[in-house]
Amino acid sequence: MRQVFPFRKSVQGFVLACACAALLPIAAHAQKFPDKPVKLVVTYPAGGSSDLMGRIMGQKLSEYWGQPVIIESKPGAAGSIGMEYTARQPNDGYTFVVGNLGPVAVNPLITKVPYSIDKDFVPVALTATGPNVLVVPASSPYKNLNDILAAARAKPSTLTFGTSGPGSMAHLGGEMIMRQGKVKMNGINYKGGGQAVNDLLAGHIDMMVADALPVSQHIKVNKLRAIAVTSGTRNRNFPDVPTFAEAGLQGLVAENWWGVFLPAGTPKAIVDNYHAALVKVMADPDLKQKFADLGVEAHASTQDEFRTFLAAEIGKYARLVADNNIKGE
Repeated sequence: MRQVFPFRKSVQGFVLACACAALLPIAAHAQKFPDKPVKLVVTYPAGGSSDLMGRIMGQKLSEYWGQPVIIESKPGAAGSIGMEYTARQPNDGYTFVVGNLGPVAVNPLITKVPYSIDKDFVPVALTATGPNVLVVPASSPYKNLNDILAAARAKPSTLTFGTSGPGSMAHLGGEMIMRQGKVKMNGINYKGGGQAVNDLLAGHIDMMVADALPVSQHIKVNKLRAIAVTSGTRNRNFPDVPTFAEAGLQGLVAENWWGVFLPAGTPKAIVDNYHAALVKVMADPDLKQKFADLGVEAHASTQDEFRTFLAAEIGKYARLVADNNIKGE
């Protein structure tokens, strides 16, 4: 019988060589990534929590990569516009987004969104967590949570609370206060937390369950009064502010969080590059202090840890939305 195996081996070797050659440009691209400016999509307007953290993170990544990181603001629809925009970008690593609780975990539960977190994104790392704070203007007659609940019961549907849109933590916080406190108030939706805080400072709305970032400085200079925090224990940045449980409403625990996502299909080598960069910059003492000054804690989880965290958060808020019949606009 004639031997054909050497021929087969040569063909197999040729095919393997061709495959390796085809992968070389991808590998080379990943190794030198990035070689041009990178876009960081922020899903809320300037002055809000995502914007402030994004600019700090972007500067550190720019220094690490040696390439500019350009902030691209895509606010609206409680963060969903920015998430959809990122999902539609090329998966070459040159566009990423800082997603948070609202557009990632809650919006898809309460309204139809034009993206799928599972199918359209690669979760890279959890990068920050922080409490939310119920705040009122310093001139407000409400000194504590009981004052607010008493006023809401005396005059139903007259007190107002600001939100960053349906599905935002500000929205859910207001809804939880109403349901657990058995009161009725009016939610006033804004495109972002920064705009809501401005109206709160001006006295146009009565209160807001806000990210710590945009309100912490106003609390420190006594322009806003902190009533309660949504964390399970008192926050080190607001040691004199009670938790909601301490203030009289049990079970209201809901921290905000932020994480980095890339469009689905981004090559693994580039995803790994991002993760390595985030591990480095999120541990930077200067960044950690700047985040702490804004009321949040910097992190750099593994990808698996982030996926597990996302599954737990989505499950938690799915139950909350269903139990309270919360719907988007």
